[in-house]
This record gives sequence, structure tokens and C-alpha cells, in this order.
Amino acid sequence: MMGLRDELKESPSQTAGPYVHIGCTPNFAGIGIYDRDLGAVMKTGPVRGQEITIKGTVFDGTETALKDAMVEIWQADAAGLFNSANETRGQADPHFTGWGRSPGDMETGEFTFETVKPGPVPFPDGRMQAPHVSVWIVARGINIGLQTRIYFADEAEANAADPVLSQIEHQIRLPTLLAHPEEGGVYRFDIHLQGPKETIFFDV
Repeated sequence: MMGLRDELKESPSQTAGPYVHIGCTPNFAGIGIYDRDLGAVMKTGPVRGQEITIKGTVFDGTETALKDAMVEIWQADAAGLFNSANETRGQADPHFTGWGRSPGDMETGEFTFETVKPGPVPFPDGRMQAPHVSVWIVARGINIGLQTRIYFADEAEANAADPVLSQIEHQIRLPTLLAHPEEGGVYRFDIHLQGPKETIFFDV
């Protein structure tokens, strides 16, 4: 008798295709039916902590900016608490969603997040992780969304003790995970899909 495993075959992998913005950021694509796209605003009122802007560009292996990429982030608030029903350590900032979605600018490919600098959060074994932002990237030609993290270059002491960063085999590549401060509260974090500057991606 044929088993269930024989009847259900894995579907072929698909890339995000040229229509990811239509489905995920319809206002950006010019066809939105709501006031704004999901994830476009992370601060819904007065927030606690240091307000920052994260800007960056996704580059391919030829150092060409991708203009059809979409980036999502998920992070803790300034106190290290997540806006989630699973958060048991305290009450997260009610005016901060912790989740954002940004398409690349049609001219430059640059993504932008108006957010707050996250606080440290505990690793499963209790050690504290350095302030960081989880990142998910999709674009035409990427079969499965890529996962990475943004750490902050001005958190050197916390980064040195971070239990995730310490497990990375090729420590020389750690700078690919660092966002660097610029004027006006901006942090720059570019993502390189291939090449000598390739960003570290995580198998999550």
C-alpha cells in the first residue's frame, strides 16, 4: 500500500519573484488599500530608550544594489523585552511593535527602519546577548529568505561577550554583522549577498 510519504511530494522551491512588493508592500507598489503597509511604522507613540534609524542597502556579488529586495526586522525594545504574547519577563513598551518591513528604494535600493536601539536579551542558557536586531531578506533570485543579525559597532564590550558571536568560526568576518553609527542617530548596515564582503547568514 502506498504510504503518505509517497503521495505528498515536496513542492519546488520558488524565488520571491518580481511581485514581492505587490503582495507585501502594496502601498509602496502603488496599489495599497490601507493607509500604510504592514511593518512600515514601528513606533506608534512616545517610546522609551534611544530612538535610531537603521539604513542599508542589499548588494549582490557584483556590488550592485538590489532594487527589488525586501527586508524585515524583529527586535526587543530598549529594555530588552519583546512585544510578544510569549514574553514572560515583563511588559514591553506598548508604543513599540518590535517588527518592521521595508522595501528597497526604487532608485537606490536603500531600506530604512525608524526604530529604537534594543536592549540586551538572555540567551537560552541565561547569558546575556549583546543588543541586536534579527533580519530577514528576500529578493528575486533568493529561493529561501536569508537570516542574519545586526549588532552595533559602538557596543564593543557587549559584542565581545555575546554567546552567538563567540561561536562564529571565522571571527575575521564579524564586521559584516556590525552597524556603524553616523550623524543624526543613523546606523548604517549594508548586506552583501556574495563576494569578499559577504554578510554572515544564519541557518535558522
